[in-house]
Amino acid sequence: MSTVTLRPITDSDQDFLIAVYGATRAQEIALTDWDAATAAQFVRMQFDAQHKHYQQHHPKGSFDVVLLDGERAGRLYVSRSARSVHVVDIALLPAFRGLGAGTALMRDLLEEAGRDGKSVTIHVEVNNPALVWYQRLGFTELSTGGFHRLMECRPMHSATA
Repeated sequence: MSTVTLRPITDSDQDFLIAVYGATRAQEIALTDWDAATAAQFVRMQFDAQHKHYQQHHPKGSFDVVLLDGERAGRLYVSRSARSVHVVDIALLPAFRGLGAGTALMRDLLEEAGRDGKSVTIHVEVNNPALVWYQRLGFTELSTGGFHRLMECRPMHSATA
């Protein structure tokens, strides 16, 4: 079984993080008639806007690179509050999907939330194929607004004596 670890993002991860973001948008970009340079410019512009937004709206969040057996595989951004553990973003490069890394990360967050008596929340795009995966993990829809569903999982509180 592979080892999944996290480390804080650094400035040297910028190109990698752009590639991860680009992989999340690849299907929709494939529907355009853009050349490679135009597509890359779009991805960079959208990544910059999203990254700035995340950093501004979650100043105390943890922004981590996901490592699978020491190799950069994706990103996990999490914001914690008194009531919830909010997954701001979780994304893996296509080569690392389906290997259990995402499930391991989410189970760790669910375990943390359960210990602390919190819920785990995430916004999921309405047409995201990972919706079924979130439901299997125990997430249910709280609301839908625009292109996103707010989903929540309330893990069992594990009391510590």
